[in-house]
Order: sequence, then C-alpha cells, then structure tokens
Amino acid sequence: MNAVLSPPTPTLGFQRLVQAVALNQDSDGLGLSLQPAQWEMLASYMTPATLTSGQVLIQQGHSDRAVYLVESGSLSVHYEDAKGRIRLAIVSPGSVVGEGAFFANTPRRATVQATSRTVVWSLAPMRFAELSNRQPMIALQLAMSLGAILSKRLASRSKRIAVT
Repeated sequence: MNAVLSPPTPTLGFQRLVQAVALNQDSDGLGLSLQPAQWEMLASYMTPATLTSGQVLIQQGHSDRAVYLVESGSLSVHYEDAKGRIRLAIVSPGSVVGEGAFFANTPRRATVQATSRTVVWSLAPMRFAELSNRQPMIALQLAMSLGAILSKRLASRSKRIAVT
C-alpha cells in the first residue's frame, strides 16, 4: 500500500464488505459467493484500512502487489502521462483494484485515489499464499472472481489500462 492509511473505526466489520459484494451487480462487481463461515475465514487473511478523500492508495509505477476490495466509498483510477492525468474509471463498493499487479507481479499501471472517505480490505500475495495452503477452496473462488474481473477489464478497450 502506498499511502499511510488511517485505521478503520472499531465498528467497521467485514459484514459491510460482504454486503457491498452482494449488492454490486455491475460488470466489475466481485461476484464472490461464499458461505458466512468462509467469509469469516477470508477476513482473517485481510487487513482493513480507511482512506480520506484525495488519499492515494496505489501509485502508478510502484511495485507493491496487494489487491484491494472496496467496502464503501469510491476510488478514481487514473493514468498519468507527460500531458497530465486521464481518469479511466471509478471503482465502487463491492469491486476491486490492484488485480493486475497481484497476478502479474508488475509495476502498477495507474494511480488509484479515494474520491471520498473509503474503506478497503487489502490482501497481500503472501497472505493469499497462506490462504491457498490452508483454505484452497476459498482461495480458488477468490482467484476465479478476481480473474473474471481482470478478464472483463482487459476485454474493454476503455478499461484495459485501468487494470492496476
């Protein structure tokens, strides 16, 4: 994670993320369907964080590999070139950012910034490896959901570069 993030409030719970995923019917919604006990297990491998409006979560060109699930708020994905900043996408609750570097181990292709107070849950590759070893079915379902989003974004000419 590139930004220094404020810790989430104690009342934040993983159930809000579960609800956001269930409610997001957009093409880039996570679409992950787990049983309550599986969601709880997944939560134990993730770290919540709260961003303030304008705070950068992912910086273009950096080499971190975490993937972030959006619980609330929204994130702006933009590409920066010599001429300035081009907004590529707005990511809403129940979706993800960071899937490209998570899978490919490549530098971030775009910058991701909070457009309002936003809560995200991060999953580092090492924690995903632990999840894969201990809970392979949950890890497989998550990987398939992330892969589906990645595939949809790469198939869309306008969102292709938004794969972070």
